[in-house]
Amino acid sequence: MEKLKERWGITSNFQLIIIFVVFAITGSSSVYVAKPFLALIGLARDNFPEAWWGGTVYWLLRILLIFPFYQILLVLYGWLFGQFKFFWGFEKKMLSRMGLGFLFNTKS
Repeated sequence: MEKLKERWGITSNFQLIIIFVVFAITGSSSVYVAKPFLALIGLARDNFPEAWWGGTVYWLLRILLIFPFYQILLVLYGWLFGQFKFFWGFEKKMLSRMGLGFLFNTKS
């Protein structure tokens, strides 16, 4: 735990627990929130063939569509739990590693 606290720049165990809670809530609620959107755009399992690749395509598309909801909710829940600074930094670092760092380019 101490290595994780040091790596993330966290000072207390309580703050670490809050961060873990935010990650847990975000994962569950992003799937829950995305479900109506997925139904709206017609991404139901029944719309894919019963062949082996139908399930693979379905789950790949579902994960790719849930990803943006997760990103937004992570920062939102971080803000609600008083950890916006941590999660905003976490978000910027993660998206930069995925090649989307240009979204946060602050050079003037």
